[in-house]
Amino acid sequence: MLKGHPKGLIVAFFANMGERFGFYTMMAILVLFLQVKYGLSEQEAGSYYSWFYFGIYALALVGGIVADSTSKYKLVIFGGIVIMLAGYILMAVPGLSLTLTLVSLFIIAFGNGMFKGNLQAVVGQLYDDPKYTKLRDSAFMVFYMGINVGAFFAPFAATGVRNWWLKTNGFLHDGSLPALCHQYIDGKLADTSQFQLLAQKATISGQVGDLGQFAHNYIEVFARGYNYAFGIAAGAMVLSLLVYVLFQKLLPNKEKAVSTQSVKIENGTKSLVLALLASVVVFLVIYFGLDNLDIALAVGLFVAFATWIILMANSEEKPRVTALIMVFIVVIFFWMSFHQNGLTLTFFARDYIAKQVGPFTNLFFSAQSLLSVFGAVAGLFVAIGKNKTRNERLLGVALLIVGSALSYYFMSGYQKENAIAPEIFQSFNPLFIVFLTPLVMGIFGWLNKKGIEPSTPKKIGFGMIIAAIAFLLILVSSLNMVSPHTLGGQAVPDSSRVTPYWLINGYLVFTISELFLSPMGLSFVSKVAPPRFQGLMQGGWLLATAVGNKLLVVGSYFWSRLDLWMLWSIFIVCCLLSAAFMFSMLKKLERVTN
Repeated sequence: MLKGHPKGLIVAFFANMGERFGFYTMMAILVLFLQVKYGLSEQEAGSYYSWFYFGIYALALVGGIVADSTSKYKLVIFGGIVIMLAGYILMAVPGLSLTLTLVSLFIIAFGNGMFKGNLQAVVGQLYDDPKYTKLRDSAFMVFYMGINVGAFFAPFAATGVRNWWLKTNGFLHDGSLPALCHQYIDGKLADTSQFQLLAQKATISGQVGDLGQFAHNYIEVFARGYNYAFGIAAGAMVLSLLVYVLFQKLLPNKEKAVSTQSVKIENGTKSLVLALLASVVVFLVIYFGLDNLDIALAVGLFVAFATWIILMANSEEKPRVTALIMVFIVVIFFWMSFHQNGLTLTFFARDYIAKQVGPFTNLFFSAQSLLSVFGAVAGLFVAIGKNKTRNERLLGVALLIVGSALSYYFMSGYQKENAIAPEIFQSFNPLFIVFLTPLVMGIFGWLNKKGIEPSTPKKIGFGMIIAAIAFLLILVSSLNMVSPHTLGGQAVPDSSRVTPYWLINGYLVFTISELFLSPMGLSFVSKVAPPRFQGLMQGGWLLATAVGNKLLVVGSYFWSRLDLWMLWSIFIVCCLLSAAFMFSMLKKLERVTN
């Protein structure tokens, strides 16, 4: 896989894998931690979560500007790792106030902004050497694998640490209990019978005397377990830092040559003033129309960028820039929908998925058994695949046998009923990406040979339709469920919980949609962006992603206001309208691509 590649790719791979492990630990547990520790509602926790996710991508623009202006890419990356490490260390400290926690999150987002885009730029610089140029695409596939390897293990590590700390203190995990504990402490829980029953089940001794004491203890232990999970993320950042410091000499020291044409700004002041006026108008309309400062600020920022870049473009550049802005609009709605995985879909996993599963299903909720299952499946595909050598088929058969044997061994050791944690669902997307990427690329390659491969804009449109199908699966599973706004503070009854396979299959379809849209969108930007706007348009992609992440708050806002099927319908409609928008512009987009 690494044959013929420069050694610097290995450095970037492991530095990125450690950072992504920390980041996806954060994504798996952040919104749950905010609710457990501070008793926040879904809407409040979702607002903080979406601001953090917005900052992760929006601050990448700042990181890019710093690195571009100083040409000190490696130094900026190092600074980003150190800053992120400081933020994770703060998050690992128990007992922080909400204000200090939010400061810690900003520190992590700022460090990530220094790190994320610039490491990708350095990987690209490795392949500016003519002898490596043809390996650029495969290099980024290897680099992307580092992201998803770290992302796969992060939720397992977070839940493992949290559950270990609960058990050490005589408790078992129950995601329904923290909210009931806060209500009891605040004197808002009128009927305590359900709370008493769940408290007894979550206490290893089975004896609960004072419910008030239990509530305080359970919240403190539960939240501290999450703090220690953030400590694991900090440890991963230390490993990334060590790898980077010890081996960064293998990465290029390339100063960016900036042509006078790329920085020449015609009518810059006028364009900037008009862009700011447009953003102010949009901000006022949204703020007074929706009374929502978050959305108004995010959308206003995007409108300012879009207006400014269009006004800056000359007559030849304007069609390309306009086409990219249209794609960015679609991207906003995709990430607004897709990244519900860490927000409303995590609420759904906590409140509406069965708390316990049988031995076979539990194979998918343990890292070791899940890897054995997918090892067996991968071995089967290798063994029966076309154009395989005899040795490759033998390797596939061996992998199939070993993976199947290990799966049976693990399953035979499980109990009849096994508790599962909602955070584990975050592992399925990265695992599916690793597994499905070669398959999707193979399908595209086969279609290309037949001369019928869809264009990049068409793939993006299909990606939005596939995302709508994923939400349709979740909607069907939610029919006839008790919705959050009807519970009156009580926990969701077991009768409204469904098998985990609904959500697992939903993540499978989501992953397919991601593979159709995310890499295709990056490819489209690189093809279409005018030469003097290459950096700005890549920044525009990140800004669109950031705005989509800020709009995640739509899900948490309606979580406690609508029936579940209505909530999922919002995202289905958004995805389908975005797809229709893409297909309505298809000829224009394909024309600028060519």
